[in-house]
Amino acid sequence: MVRLETAPGQHMAEAVANDGEFRRGWPVLFACVLGVGLGLSPLPFYTMGVFAPHLAKEFGWSMSQIMAGLSITTISVVVAGPMAGLLAERFGTRRVALLSLLLFGLAFMSMARLGPSLTQFYVTWGVIAAVGAGTLPITFTRAVNGWFDVHRGMALGIAMTGTGVFGILCKPYLAWVIADHGWRAGYIALGALPLLIALPACFFMFRDPPEADVELGHSVAELPGLSRAEALKSWKFWLIAFAMVIIPFCLAGPVPNLEKILSDRGFDSATALSLTPLIGLSAIAGRLIGGWLLDRFWAPGVAFVMLGLPAIACFILAGGSYDVTMGAVAIAMIGFALGIEYDVVAYLTSRYFGMRAYAGLYAILYVCFAVGSGVAPLVFGYLRDLNQNYATALMISAIALPLASALFLLLGRHPVFTREGASA
Repeated sequence: MVRLETAPGQHMAEAVANDGEFRRGWPVLFACVLGVGLGLSPLPFYTMGVFAPHLAKEFGWSMSQIMAGLSITTISVVVAGPMAGLLAERFGTRRVALLSLLLFGLAFMSMARLGPSLTQFYVTWGVIAAVGAGTLPITFTRAVNGWFDVHRGMALGIAMTGTGVFGILCKPYLAWVIADHGWRAGYIALGALPLLIALPACFFMFRDPPEADVELGHSVAELPGLSRAEALKSWKFWLIAFAMVIIPFCLAGPVPNLEKILSDRGFDSATALSLTPLIGLSAIAGRLIGGWLLDRFWAPGVAFVMLGLPAIACFILAGGSYDVTMGAVAIAMIGFALGIEYDVVAYLTSRYFGMRAYAGLYAILYVCFAVGSGVAPLVFGYLRDLNQNYATALMISAIALPLASALFLLLGRHPVFTREGASA
């Protein structure tokens, strides 16, 4: 049976009775923090800039040729992401995550064997993304959603903090390794992190939810929720998908261009470098605060406010002049929204379509996210070259963000799925 939620905040009434969720699920949650934080989502994107100068010096490659490796990962994820979701539905999240962490770590370490061939460089990135797709939030959020219900938003926020935490820590770690042992050792040291930290933690602590554990003989069809075919016929699914192309485009475009955006407005390089780390710090805050809000208020309303608010930041950055304080506020607003957007997609997918086909559905939405965020830096760079500033790109984002975020308000109240309804 499927029934509509009688009140947007009904889960709060059950909070006292469900305090045991964290006592029961904290080992899984801790393993998810490490698995996501040391997986494909953060490591390549946070560390490419560290390796780029050394690769350019060693092989004579241009920065654009090196950064194209990130585009290769995006293309590979478009194919491998949905496959990882389907495998998680069929064989269980734990098996997919463990195998992917192992292969991802080994593939990353293989970068130490790079030669002067750009083809080898790009193919290796494609392999890294393909085998590492099981470390994406596609798999780990499936387990979190299964273990947590009343506190699902907060649990998702905590799980996703791993990307920000390790994104901040991996840069000084790599700088130390490369300074003492060279860039090839840096790739080995980076690939060792998922092998030596995330893999053992997930092996001993990560478990599929009991009702979804294929090892216990349960069928995925028994899980509450819509089938993949039913969900794909729903206009609500495609509304979320459309919004998750536009919003990541608007938020991801400024991030790799921040230093240039600030320098165009008269900030010196030292000031710009002191402001840009606010992205990572505010993203962590966004995950935790956003998760808390999702548990207590109507999720589409939270998404509209938190993902539409950075329009103000884009207006500020596009303006003629602003001081350090206003620049810091704008950057923090963008980072905060970047922190909550993953959680919003995972939360809405589980609430509006259930857990029966969660991994496959979330994988499709993740591809939408990857396309939007992958194209954005190139478009922002092109518009900057065309207009000699980022004002046009930032104004487009400022207008598009509230419009795209407002689409979530059309979702209405989410249904409540029961096992009887799913099997029927």
